[in-house]
Amino acid sequence: MGRAVRIVVADDHPLVREGARALIESIDGLEFLGEAANGAEAISVAAVMSPDVVLMDLHMPVVDGIEATRVITTSSRIAVLVVSMLDDDASVFAAMQAGARGYVLKGAAPEDLERAIRAVDRGDAVFGAGIAQRILGTLATAPRMDPEVMFPELTDREREILDHVARGEANGTIAHALSLSPRTVANHVSNVLSKLQAVDRAQVIIRARDAGLGS
Repeated sequence: MGRAVRIVVADDHPLVREGARALIESIDGLEFLGEAANGAEAISVAAVMSPDVVLMDLHMPVVDGIEATRVITTSSRIAVLVVSMLDDDASVFAAMQAGARGYVLKGAAPEDLERAIRAVDRGDAVFGAGIAQRILGTLATAPRMDPEVMFPELTDREREILDHVARGEANGTIAHALSLSPRTVANHVSNVLSKLQAVDRAQVIIRARDAGLGS
């Protein structure tokens, strides 16, 4: 078996933290690393323990889960998976914009939570049942913004490559399509991530698709 996925649980309810710990410790390949009772503690524990994944509640004292997610994802490559009772669109999109890689509802089946943990650890974006359909529906009906307005800091070539990234294409595929070397494409992708202050490729894909790229 490969490395264990190391997890911190952030929730202001002790029973929720205890339940999450029991679940994590019962699954091979997952490791409970620590816990936090509010967003400020989540930021501190994540910085000290460097987990692979933080399970993040949204409504917490001192610092809420949205701000804690933003701080953690902009200062590290830790994946944040929101686990919340809230299923409204505003909360989901706020979490996405803050850098969360996934969003599942409390009460999800243990196997669904396990799959979500492993998915965000791999760098995938994952959303629980019902949430993904609403996100896709919202994106489908939302007015498309001009990518030049949305990403004025990017060059024309970088926007072109971002369009291919938003389609889920690998660097080699992009290089072939644009008659560029893989190294040149990798450099452009790195510049795009840096200019957009994105933590990883998954976050860039979400933002690019919001702007209408990748269709």
